[in-house]
Amino acid sequence: MGTSVTISAATDQDAEQILKLQYLCYQSEAALYDDYGIEPLTQTLHALRAELAEGCVVVARLGEEVVGSVRGTVDTDGTAQIAKLIVHPRLQRHGLGGRLLAAIEERLAAERSARRYRLFTGHRSEGNLRLYRSHGYAPVGTEQLTKRLSVVTLEKELKPEAAAEALVAGA
Repeated sequence: MGTSVTISAATDQDAEQILKLQYLCYQSEAALYDDYGIEPLTQTLHALRAELAEGCVVVARLGEEVVGSVRGTVDTDGTAQIAKLIVHPRLQRHGLGGRLLAAIEERLAAERSARRYRLFTGHRSEGNLRLYRSHGYAPVGTEQLTKRLSVVTLEKELKPEAAAEALVAGA
C-alpha cells in the first residue's frame, strides 16, 4: 500500500524543500509569461525562512518529501492574503491544490481571525483560475503589470457558519 499525502503546518526544517519545490513549480509560470525574474524564482532561503516565522505556511508531505505548500497572512481588517500555492508537477490535477487551499483557509480563520480571502494569479494561468473559481473565489479586479502580464485579484468571503466553526476550533 502506498503512502498517503498528509497536510500540516510547515516548520523551519521544511524551508529548503519548499524553496526547491517552489523553483520547480514556477518554471511553467515563468515560461507562460516569458519572465524568469519572477519573485518565486528569485526568493532567497533567508526570505522564505522569514515568511515561515511570521506567516502561516502549510505543507503537503508524501512520506518525508514536501510535495506541496501554500502561505498566508492576515491584515488588520481580517483579509487573508494567500500566496504561492504549489504542488509538485507529478501530483497536480489530483485535488491536492484544493486540499492545501482549504487547509490554509481553515488555519487563517481559526488562528488569525480571517474574514475574507484574497489571492492573485496571472491572467494566462487558466489552471489556477479554474481551481480558485471552483473553490468559491470570484475575480474582483485586474491590474496590468507589464505588456505581457496582468494580475487577476480574486476574493472569497468567509461564510458565517464557517467563521463560527473557526472561532470554536481556535478557542
